[in-house]
Amino acid sequence: MTQPLQRGPLARKDRAENTALFRYQLVRESADPSLTTRQRGPLVRALAAREHTGPDGNPVRYSRETLDRWIRAWQRDGFDGLKPRERAMGPVTPAQTLALAETLKRERPNRTAAQVRRIMVETLGDAPSETTLLRHFRTLELPTGTNPQATGRFEAAHPNEIWVGDGLHGPRIGGRKTYLFAFVDDHSRLVTAARWAFAEDAVRLSAALRPALQTHGVPESVYVDNGSAFVDASLARICARLGMKLIHSRPYRPQGRGRIERFFNTVTSQFLTEITVIDTPVQLTVPGTDLAETVGEDPAGSAIGSLEELNTLFISWVQMVYHRQVHSTTGMTPLARWDAGWEHRRPDRQDPDVIAEAFRWSATRKVTKTATVSLQGNIYQVDPLLAGTRIELIYDPFDLTGPVAVTAANGVPAGEAVLQEIRRHVHPKAVNAAKDADTGAKNAATGIDYLRLIETRHKTTLTGAPISFEKMAASAGVTGTTGGAQ
Repeated sequence: MTQPLQRGPLARKDRAENTALFRYQLVRESADPSLTTRQRGPLVRALAAREHTGPDGNPVRYSRETLDRWIRAWQRDGFDGLKPRERAMGPVTPAQTLALAETLKRERPNRTAAQVRRIMVETLGDAPSETTLLRHFRTLELPTGTNPQATGRFEAAHPNEIWVGDGLHGPRIGGRKTYLFAFVDDHSRLVTAARWAFAEDAVRLSAALRPALQTHGVPESVYVDNGSAFVDASLARICARLGMKLIHSRPYRPQGRGRIERFFNTVTSQFLTEITVIDTPVQLTVPGTDLAETVGEDPAGSAIGSLEELNTLFISWVQMVYHRQVHSTTGMTPLARWDAGWEHRRPDRQDPDVIAEAFRWSATRKVTKTATVSLQGNIYQVDPLLAGTRIELIYDPFDLTGPVAVTAANGVPAGEAVLQEIRRHVHPKAVNAAKDADTGAKNAATGIDYLRLIETRHKTTLTGAPISFEKMAASAGVTGTTGGAQ
């Protein structure tokens, strides 16, 4: 069984001695001073061609250049020349800096070394390298593992060729579970749509998708899984009206949706790990005084108490951090790759009225003899010529008092239905979605609040110098990332 790696000066000294002894035993024959260069060559080549058992017991091979270097080192410096060189000591990281890194890691064990470094750079302006932080965490025996990332081999040739969408389960706020609907552009990895909500249904999906189509243009295809929100008829109607191809992954075979899975891994490790959901503090009266005491501990990270706060911090993180990080696969930031992809192309920007119509709902009703129909308890008057026929009503679920288009059975437009009696202003399925816009902040965070720092920098950027229309479109997540009906 492999023994655990021992640390400390004495352990390093022992390892150096064992390594030098191994190297000496390996080259001692070919290092004989009595050998000529012509005689030594075949011996070294034979050593390089064979597999050896290394100091750690694992099979290993060494190049001829390495073996020649060891022979010269032994001839020049003897046994000590075969010991591994001590690592050159650079500037020592201040103890206070390492202590801060340790505190950040301990208060949020899921933080990676890269995430800790981001927080320190945002707070201090500089930070040790990721390698230094990893080595420090391992010395402290702190966990440094990361979750595996799902990736796909296929890549779209240009922006808006394919948007990959899915849902992520998030934290509970006020006792209610939250869900993130998100779409990622397959080519650039830009987050085109993202919105947290209190339910995983088609209404919340539409609320995330609609402003994204207005901001980033209409993609050629959307690739989603088979969750209830994604197989709802409303999404199929949206895609059909706007000319998007709707593709569902095969059940239990999520290959091809690696882009969105990787993004969710990043959301979990870099954003959600910085979130602390807190309820309204409880005030207790201190006995014998008129003072009140707040029960509860100071939270680490960004304290939130509402869905609105969650969405606000998320927008800032996406725009100021995720979109500006170099992607390990593409070698570019999502923003840069998105911009580069439009050099000789233009997004398919459809008229806002056309997009709005695509997001309306459809219902089939039979017209009464008095030329009226009922929709969610409301009574509407239609053309008397339609009496006794079946018609299609196209309406906005968030505003049942608005225009309701009528289509006859043969697909011919038949004007608009006129509201006569109203009982509901909003469709029942849309009521809860509208309530997602809950109250604002209830609590203030303490200590280093990484996401609030990002939010402040995001707001500063938005109020700074004017930017080009193309850059505005690429980073307009303020309206396009989480907009729409709450």
